[in-house]
Parts: sequence; C-alpha cells; structure tokens
Amino acid sequence: MEKHSLVALARELLVDARVASAGRAARTVVGGHEKVLRQTVVALRAGATLADHDNPGEATVHVLVGRLVLRSGDVAWEGTESSLLEVPQARHAVEALEDTAFVLTVAKTP
Repeated sequence: MEKHSLVALARELLVDARVASAGRAARTVVGGHEKVLRQTVVALRAGATLADHDNPGEATVHVLVGRLVLRSGDVAWEGTESSLLEVPQARHAVEALEDTAFVLTVAKTP
C-alpha cells in the first residue's frame, strides 16, 4: 500500500507545467496502462488544453485546485476546486481557465 499527498503532488506538477512547452505535466499515482484502474494527477497552466480525445472507459475529473472547462461537442461543464466531473463517453477536451491540477480517474473498458 502506498500513500500519496495529492496536494503536494499538484503543487509540484504545477511548477513543472508552468515551464513546460505544452503547459502541462502529469504523474500516474495508481495503476497504469496495464491495469483497469488508473489515477493520474494532471497539471495545466492557464490556457493550456488537452485537445479532443476519446474516452477509453469510464472516467472522472476531480479538480484539486484551479478552474477548468470540460467540453464535449457543444456541451461544456466548468469544474472548480473540489468539483467532480463525469467524463462523457464521447470525444472531449479539457481547457485550464487558470493554473489547474486535477485527478483523472479512468477505468478502462475491454
């Protein structure tokens, strides 16, 4: 069993995201590509995006700090600190409205 400080990791990744050319940084804390469940802390500097992509299974976004928009087609949901958003089963994108860190939880479907 491992214990993770998500707040400390979010702070660390936000520092990395602010200087990264793509404006983002991430670290998987539970699971991985070979597992069904994966939890990854993602940091995006203000204005950075995760471009449209497919959802590989059931997924949620839990905002730790900051503010973001999750978009799918013409529909958008805003997430703020402590928000938990269900990711739609469709192509979607994420945009940071301010420096933001969130936990992406994915349970891959076969």
